[in-house]
Amino acid sequence: MSTCATASRESAESLAGTAAPARTWLLIEQTGPWGAHALTNSHLDPDVGRALEAAAEGTGVRVALIRRPGRHADCHETSRRRMFLAHTAPGRSWIRTTTVTDPRAALDLDFTALGGGEHRGLWEPYIGEPLILVCTNGKRDRCCALLGRPLAAELAADGSEVWEVTHIGGHRFSPTLFVLPYGYAYGRASGPLVKQAVEAARDGRITSDHCRGRSAWDRPGQAADLAVRGLIGEDRADALDVVRTDPMWPEPKSADSRTPSSATAGGASPAWVVTVAHSDGRAWQVTVEQRADGAAAPASCGAPLGPPARMAVVSVTAANSMLHGTPQAAASR
Repeated sequence: MSTCATASRESAESLAGTAAPARTWLLIEQTGPWGAHALTNSHLDPDVGRALEAAAEGTGVRVALIRRPGRHADCHETSRRRMFLAHTAPGRSWIRTTTVTDPRAALDLDFTALGGGEHRGLWEPYIGEPLILVCTNGKRDRCCALLGRPLAAELAADGSEVWEVTHIGGHRFSPTLFVLPYGYAYGRASGPLVKQAVEAARDGRITSDHCRGRSAWDRPGQAADLAVRGLIGEDRADALDVVRTDPMWPEPKSADSRTPSSATAGGASPAWVVTVAHSDGRAWQVTVEQRADGAAAPASCGAPLGPPARMAVVSVTAANSMLHGTPQAAASR
């Protein structure tokens, strides 16, 4: 059976720079089946789902539904639901959690403050193991169910703190997931790789193997962060920060402001200079270009063939000296 994940893997499409941008995640437990657009197509009241989407728009908060791995009975009654808030910015990462009987309680949140990293003592601090969120929504893309659900079940059987999540982008990189509190996403994941990522997160580190990027940043920033990490061998999660992203020429506003547009008004591919700073005072300027020059492949199962857009790291400079000038590919949706 041909799938988008198979096509992406066979074409060796790069993973770096493909994570769903979200400085803050709001995760709401919702049992039962999920539709393609789960916030309005599940047992969550669709009016609540639409209101949550509207409240989060433009705030840096991304809302998703979660559930424990396993069989999902089609029952409408859920007496209590777990909710998590997680901020992923370097040096200010946190997770807060609560249990509610009515998900409408989430509509009272200050989404603007939460997107800026201010929880103001809300709920309780989460002090458990790193959270693993595996994308499993087969109604969105069959690869997420075929590859994501077995991985989530394997991790749950091993005692990991794992949840299924509705949608984090990049179906073709299934099984795909992200790990909190730092918000680094991974694609084409396996049980051993996830365990390695969780062990690293316990120690305040990340593993770069199969890493898609940190959700705190847009996709050029994600690619720049990973490029600098590869250059200097840095694995401490909060050692690097993307402090500035400057377009190299004007580009039209994308329909999805979180996703770089595919071309500028003049037809040239967009490019950025991303400034990455180290906690020890060093800094780098990373030139990133968006390109669409790879092998044709579907972005998701059933989608038309086309070359996927990718982030290409062209150069990394420090202290006005070129440290790395060889183009380095990193995929992007």
